[in-house]
Amino acid sequence: MLKRLFDVVFSVIGIMLLFPILLLISILIKLDSKGPILFIQGRVGKNNKDFNIFKFRTMSVQSNKKGLLTLGNNDSRITKIGYVLRRYNIDEFPQLINILKGDMSFVGPRPELRYYVNFYNDDDMKIFEVRPGITGLASLKYRNEVELLKAAKDPEAFFIKTIIPDKLKYNKAYISKQNFFFDLKLIGLTIVKVITK
Repeated sequence: MLKRLFDVVFSVIGIMLLFPILLLISILIKLDSKGPILFIQGRVGKNNKDFNIFKFRTMSVQSNKKGLLTLGNNDSRITKIGYVLRRYNIDEFPQLINILKGDMSFVGPRPELRYYVNFYNDDDMKIFEVRPGITGLASLKYRNEVELLKAAKDPEAFFIKTIIPDKLKYNKAYISKQNFFFDLKLIGLTIVKVITK
């Protein structure tokens, strides 16, 4: 209850305080490239149920047709404003709406695409006992994930065979030790990481 109350209160505060910035970003996205302001994609959330995640669009339209994974911070599909948004994680701001709706929390396992969830085993499914989050243990470890994928000979295989299992290990560790104060610690670490990036 405390965690959900925190999510609701601070998502509302965040949306209200950031509204002018969100509006400015929306205008910049429209001026920078053709396409919608938001990138909406199906992800898997609590209780293994699908939901739509909201992000500011940082890539050219129909980029998914060229692959599901982003390869490096300079992936040719990323727009000019998209590069800046990604660098400082500003593209994640619309997920405050997901948090307010109850799809997500500030802290929890990052929600994955159904395609990759299909590679999970039975024990891995326990991560769906909690709401997915904007940040978490695995997110902090893999802040440079796109660069790791860019350096891999076979990014898809590397993601499925190496990154996914390791992320799941960290996500299970989070579930086993999660509490409100641990969440606050992870939020603090995330803010420091973004500021010093």
